Amino acid sequence: MTVIFVPKEIRSGETRVAATPETVGRMVKDGLTVRIEAGAGISACMPDEDYQAAGADILPAGSACPADTQVLLKVATPTCTEISTYPKDVLLVSFLRAGEFPEETAAITRSGIHAWAMECVPRTTLAQKMDALSSQANIAGYKAVLLGATTLGKYFPLLMTAAGTVKPAKVVIFGVGVAGLQAIATAKRLGALVEATDIRPEVKEQVESLGAKFIDVAPDEGAEEESVYAAEASDDYKKRQAEAVAAKVAEADVVITTAQIPGRKAPLLIPTSMVETMKLGSVIVDLAIEQGGNCELSQEGVNVRHNGVTIVGTSNIPATVPVHASELYSRNLLEVVKHVFPKVEEGQERRRILDLENEITAGSLHKTGDDS
Repeated sequence: MTVIFVPKEIRSGETRVAATPETVGRMVKDGLTVRIEAGAGISACMPDEDYQAAGADILPAGSACPADTQVLLKVATPTCTEISTYPKDVLLVSFLRAGEFPEETAAITRSGIHAWAMECVPRTTLAQKMDALSSQANIAGYKAVLLGATTLGKYFPLLMTAAGTVKPAKVVIFGVGVAGLQAIATAKRLGALVEATDIRPEVKEQVESLGAKFIDVAPDEGAEEESVYAAEASDDYKKRQAEAVAAKVAEADVVITTAQIPGRKAPLLIPTSMVETMKLGSVIVDLAIEQGGNCELSQEGVNVRHNGVTIVGTSNIPATVPVHASELYSRNLLEVVKHVFPKVEEGQERRRILDLENEITAGSLHKTGDDS
């Protein structure tokens, strides 16, 4: 019997769940036994009855990971207490965020369990369906705009009323990755004037395809326009780029920053001096707040007010949209399960295979005391 276990998340503020009735049904159909801790999906509006109907076994609340479990599916980095209860040979599939949780990472390393870090899944075509960073960043980009809109004391869209015309809000977005593109699209749907910046000038076309304006900088004199990349730009070009972005930030009503590097501190994009050029009542939403923040004044869990500017401190933004965040994340995990339990002939039991010759497996597995 091949057993998958899904516990209830215990970290404060974590509302997502690692499996949904949909993904449970698909795993059961593939011959896997799925056990769910009672109440695991309640915060994501998924009751135990729905899991039971999909074929899961419901274990009492507070149950430890069963000893015969082969794969344990989670969302948040497990606590040291949780790790101490895991069977030695289990495969933990979860976000690990080693740079932010060194004690927990050390406990995992000592434990001898196998740990699959979802943030380390290679961003290749073959691993695309496992890319949880992208699925959750998409949600974060969407919700960041809503947080900015509800914090701002203005409308987003242009409105023409009998009492006069309301000008649209101006939104500036740092970073044109998955989160940034979703933020652009959402802000445009709300009617804002949107501008975006990125260290990669080749993303200009993507920005403009969504109806936003790319913050452009004239190339160095005598340089070919297409060759002005960040790595090749002169100090003068970098200075002009910073000045152009700073001028747009000073005019903005809402600024959203999305620059994150897995395992490393987030780059500083908005120093205090730049915040102090912003308009009274303007808002910054920092999506990198859990990695130290892109804004110098950001504080996790706290809305900071500085010089009339509000820096939103909401962390773990995907968890504020738990239903769809769980649906998307659980599908990422389902693909991991399918990867480590390859198909077999009818009548044969599926076996867990951790093939370190495989690029996806090798890139995702955290090295533990027992790994070779």
